[in-house]
Amino acid sequence: MEPEIQPVPTQGSIIDTAAAGLTMPEGATNNPFANASIPPEPLVKSHKGPVWFFIGSDGLRAGWSVLVFLVLTTLFAIPLSFVANSIAKDVLHLAKGNFTPTKGLLQEMVVLLALLGSSAIMALIERRRLLDYNLRGPRRLRSFLGGITAGFVGLSALVGGLTAGGWLHFGPVALSGAQIFGYAALWGTCFVLVGFFEEGMFRCYLQYTLTRGINFWWALAVEAGFCGYLLLRDKGNGVWGVYLIVLLGLIPCLLLELKKVEGAGFWQAAWVTSTAFGFIHTGNNGENWIGIFAAAAIGFVFCVSIWVTGSAWWAIGCHAGWDWAETYFYGTADSGLSAQGHLLTTNPAGNALWSGGTDGPEGSLLVLGIVLLLLVAVLMIYGRRRVSAVAAPALSATQG
Repeated sequence: MEPEIQPVPTQGSIIDTAAAGLTMPEGATNNPFANASIPPEPLVKSHKGPVWFFIGSDGLRAGWSVLVFLVLTTLFAIPLSFVANSIAKDVLHLAKGNFTPTKGLLQEMVVLLALLGSSAIMALIERRRLLDYNLRGPRRLRSFLGGITAGFVGLSALVGGLTAGGWLHFGPVALSGAQIFGYAALWGTCFVLVGFFEEGMFRCYLQYTLTRGINFWWALAVEAGFCGYLLLRDKGNGVWGVYLIVLLGLIPCLLLELKKVEGAGFWQAAWVTSTAFGFIHTGNNGENWIGIFAAAAIGFVFCVSIWVTGSAWWAIGCHAGWDWAETYFYGTADSGLSAQGHLLTTNPAGNALWSGGTDGPEGSLLVLGIVLLLLVAVLMIYGRRRVSAVAAPALSATQG
């Protein structure tokens, strides 16, 4: 009889071992931040023989989990997309190519439902819960609202810099009356869905799952796959942004592997998911290498936010706040896409290297400074809480 795989403890649960009269295993911690960002240690022995190829000590191996997850997401998305396209064409009579809030809502609901369906099945297979995929952690609502604020402020700072440099000009207000609030709500809902889907895909399921089963060599193989595909398909659209993020992560991730740093798997996974996030943006029209690199870089900032807050809620909020400000409030292009129903009117001017050109503010060199500021803000605001959470149990043990 094959050994039974025991359920993995729910991520983020905190057991007061002192009160229960138990002794913590060596290296274990009650730190909620660590529990929320790094999958728990396996509780059962590894299988032997052919089964070992698919099942490890933590259940289905991470690589197979990712493959099944991606296949399921695609299988869910295909029929849902067919239904959504039929509704858009035959019921709503939406024109092709237009970026409207209604079309955006339809598209995002399709991919989000596909993500939820595949994640729910994977949770059953892996004997986990949906919230285990980096959606637990303390102060979730506060992190989400803080992320929305950070996203809006960060994009506003970028627009301010572009305006001060003469690379962005404002035109007349495009909306009036009830339209202002109607479009604000529609685009707000749309970009919350965007945040849930894209962060749910990259910073929730993939980041969590890769963390529990990746090392530098597997990460390097995936990165090489991204680069190889782009070399064969190279049609511009900023592919050098992907190459750059791959190179930047190479040495740090190798050193983490060689020094066997605790938690190295999280950062190897962050390298992969951040590169993947930039990679998928190469399919957008109007992208340049700066915009692609910025997408990958902000993906890394979102991974850091998981490390310091214990969940992906800040990342979800920041993603939504940034896109809403960019697309609706300021009316700039978003990853090469210009939307209908925006509040303000803006037009890029001058050298595209500074203005962003058709890419929008994300294609300007100034965006790199804003991404760096967001990283510093996350570490300054939330990093101290992580240090305090880690230090408190150690101090109690010392005093005890």
